[in-house]
Amino acid sequence: MFMCRFSLLLLDLEEHYFEQHTAYNLTGRGPEANRRTSGSLKICSKSIIFEPDDAVKPILKVLSSYYLSPSLVAKKVTFQLEVPGKTEDVVQMLLQLHRASCLDKQGDQTAMVAAILQSRLARTCFDKNSFQHVTENPHMECVAEMVSPLVTNAGHVCITDCNLYFQPMNSYPDLVVQIGLHSVRRIYKRRHGLRPLGLEVFCTENDLCSDIYLMFYSTKERDELYYYIATFLENHIAECTAESYMLQWQRGHISNYQYLLHLNNLADRSVNDLSQYPVFPWVISDYSSTQMDLLNPASFRDLRKPIGALNTERLERLLERYRDMPEPRFMYGSHYSSPGYVLFYLVRVAPEHMLCLQNGRFDQADRMFNSVGETWKNCLEGGTDFKELIPEFYGSDSSFLKNLLGLNLGRRQGGGRVENVELPSWASDPDDFLEKMRLALESQYVSEHLHEWIDLIFGYKQRGSEAVAAHNVFHPLTYEGGVDCDSIEDPDQKIAMLTQILEFGQTPRQLFVTHHPQRITPRFHNLSATPSLSSSELSPSSPSMESFEDLTEESKKMAWSNMNKLALQSRHKIHKEAVTGVTVTLSGDSIFSTSQDSTLKMFSKENGLQRSMSFSNMALSSCLMLPDDKIVVCSSWDNNVYFYSIAYGRRQDTLMGHDDAVSHICWRDDKLYTASWDSTVKIWKCVADDISSNKRTQFDLLAEFEHEAGVNTLDLSPAGTLLATGTKEGTLTLWDIANPLPLNQLTCHSGKIHQVAFSPDSRHVLSVGEDSCLVVTDVQTGMLLATVHAEQECFCWDGNTVLSGGMSGDLSVWDLLSSKVIHKIPAHSGAVTCMWMNEQCSTIITGGVDKQIILWKPEY
Repeated sequence: MFMCRFSLLLLDLEEHYFEQHTAYNLTGRGPEANRRTSGSLKICSKSIIFEPDDAVKPILKVLSSYYLSPSLVAKKVTFQLEVPGKTEDVVQMLLQLHRASCLDKQGDQTAMVAAILQSRLARTCFDKNSFQHVTENPHMECVAEMVSPLVTNAGHVCITDCNLYFQPMNSYPDLVVQIGLHSVRRIYKRRHGLRPLGLEVFCTENDLCSDIYLMFYSTKERDELYYYIATFLENHIAECTAESYMLQWQRGHISNYQYLLHLNNLADRSVNDLSQYPVFPWVISDYSSTQMDLLNPASFRDLRKPIGALNTERLERLLERYRDMPEPRFMYGSHYSSPGYVLFYLVRVAPEHMLCLQNGRFDQADRMFNSVGETWKNCLEGGTDFKELIPEFYGSDSSFLKNLLGLNLGRRQGGGRVENVELPSWASDPDDFLEKMRLALESQYVSEHLHEWIDLIFGYKQRGSEAVAAHNVFHPLTYEGGVDCDSIEDPDQKIAMLTQILEFGQTPRQLFVTHHPQRITPRFHNLSATPSLSSSELSPSSPSMESFEDLTEESKKMAWSNMNKLALQSRHKIHKEAVTGVTVTLSGDSIFSTSQDSTLKMFSKENGLQRSMSFSNMALSSCLMLPDDKIVVCSSWDNNVYFYSIAYGRRQDTLMGHDDAVSHICWRDDKLYTASWDSTVKIWKCVADDISSNKRTQFDLLAEFEHEAGVNTLDLSPAGTLLATGTKEGTLTLWDIANPLPLNQLTCHSGKIHQVAFSPDSRHVLSVGEDSCLVVTDVQTGMLLATVHAEQECFCWDGNTVLSGGMSGDLSVWDLLSSKVIHKIPAHSGAVTCMWMNEQCSTIITGGVDKQIILWKPEY
């Protein structure tokens, strides 16, 4: 059986393979039949390659500049096509390519070859006989190149209503590549050659290897194909952003390994592009001990620093050079990821790529990847070695550590042959090494510090003054936008610049511009939190409460897991205008509601309406029940807050503390928090010993938080130390209760914020606005983690799942991690305006503009 030995890696960099012909190589003297060697003749842009059918005979490559040289003629290197009628066409093409190779400037050579390539592509089109189904309707067709490591292959792209096709111009390695649109899981736009021309398609959940990587000749065609596939997938797969993956990672839904793969994908890193190969961190620093101790912080690399800054003495030498360097300055003369570094690690499984990159030679034996420990030591001490790792070090395939192909990689100075990679003493074999590397990557220490490395590679410390402060400055050419190659007019200079950039390595696309949040890990007391986050916010409760809390948490989890099975218990239409607030006594016997009709109503499921109270002629905006179960507090558009005594059946107190409508109120530890359209939030202290007694109560103003616009909503963190406020202009502000200065201030909505609420662990705030967006914000960093487009007005959430009320009147159950609606429940005939949920999450009450109040329970 014929075995194809030809590979695109036999071509020079940027060389194209046009076509092949069955042919004979005529050698020596004597009868022609004895001199003929049958094989395949490949016509390429810089050479012709003859692959004999006899695998024993070597492949012959003749450069196009030598086609008509006297030396070649003297050697009588002759090829004879099996189909004589094609000879003239082939000769004409060879003459064109020969003329291109004889041009003085490389830029002119490249331009002429590109013109020949485009001319050949223009004379052909996609063969529709390759369609999987006769009923397929083509949407668009264009020319592109399929990208694989170090090589590209030109051809025709065609997308139909159910398939994506690529048909190579040269039919290599297959006549056609076909991908069903229903099987596509992810698509990414890519930079290729520093230009926005790439598109990568994944059909599996393994985000390391894609199914096809295409490079187009125009951004417009790339984008048209991308949006066609994205539209097709819109109802099948949610688009995932860096922020949505961050939220999943923070909450432990994806591993450190998976998160890093996703970030690499989003930052244009691909295994098909060695200049932008996925980058992973060194996490272990101990390669000499016999046992790996993952509980000892000394076993780990300092993830706050780039590789070049880990050795203080070396860093001082680099900084001294940096200070004396003219602009543009850089600290490191080599990058942490480049084609050479990638193949340094992978030479045992991809020797052909190393030979292609290094002109048919392996590196010197002593410079090969011989030992993990030696490589780490050189990264710490070498003057020009700052490389990080690749994903394979945390995968399951250990073949890159073993010389399974029996390659002759040379002998070291000590005389020993280069064979398998020498592993640390704590690893019994390559598989054990990878297993322990995976354990290290997912360890407590790395989980608590990985965000610091992400800041360096993908985040805010990648560029600018923060990069300088973090000693993380590389050559300007490695950064996206560092040079505009299209503005370079001289073709030779442009090619030289592109070659330098691609071989030197490229910094990932920047994904984050603020501090990356820390991962939520079980051992909260080990986390380094900002002073504004108290230990009560981050630490579990005392051991004596654990069993009770575990039981409560279990019941909450069960309730939320069944939130898509809400059963309607009863409906009550007791107001004349939209319902604005609901609160319930601890026993659940009495329900109170406020409305724009200016009344407070008291009713029960069994007995219906029991009381109706009116405090002013203006709307009531919200209500709450005090912990003693005896007082209902209501806020009003008349600038006041009213206290209603259930026992005495009358208004007991009035707090007049604002100059405009009071929009929302909270109560915690005998303190009342009031939000107002007068642009302030105020904290009041109840002076009376018993507010429920039949006496007037005094309230002292403790603090005032000023805003630039009217405040429409507020929420307190579970421990009562943090405050979140939302304004009528869309600004979310996070405050430390002990300090009237904002911790973070973000314009995360384009209109009024209807509601804000902390997650149960105080790590995140969810807000919903009139701009039809649900937004998740990280408390510690102020980073927007997720944005979901939905016309919602109120909600309850457990940190992952959201039950919201929408403008349409439906209740929606959202999975924030996938940004998807899990379930919709018909509820009101107009917008849902308020929602209440008890502590056990077992009872939900909603109110709407339809003047109705509906009681719900999850079904188990």
